[in-house]
This record gives sequence, structure tokens and C-alpha cells, in this order.
Amino acid sequence: MVRNLKKLGNTQALVIDKTMREQLGIDENTPLEVTISDGRLIVTPVNVGVGPEAVADAVAELRATYTPMLKKLAE
Repeated sequence: MVRNLKKLGNTQALVIDKTMREQLGIDENTPLEVTISDGRLIVTPVNVGVGPEAVADAVAELRATYTPMLKKLAE
């Protein structure tokens, strides 16, 4: 796919359209690593963890499992 840079203020930007973002599983909050190798620009999504939903699920499971024990320890 051939793309052109778009003027954005005093800089230029490469626009990643919705279809490409969906295929990559990224959005405007996804950190991207940008590197240059052999004259090529390489943009790679950075895996920064499991995501807030998975953390919330894990915390809920831990609370359900350990709340009674922690209450007894607090007494």
C-alpha cells in the first residue's frame, strides 16, 4: 500500500487508517516502537502488559479468595 505523509501543523504525519489499526489491534493509546532498518521505517506495537480488564479480573479473583483470611489477620 502506498501512503503519503500528511501535513500536521509544522510537522508531517503518516496516517494509519482504521482498517489497519483494527488488524494490528491498536488504537490512539497504543505505544508504538518506531525503528529504521535498511532504509525501511518499521512501526511495531509495544506489548505493555495484559490490559486493565485482565488486571481488574485478577484483583476481583484475589479479593474473593483472600478477603476472609486478610480480615482474620487484621483482627
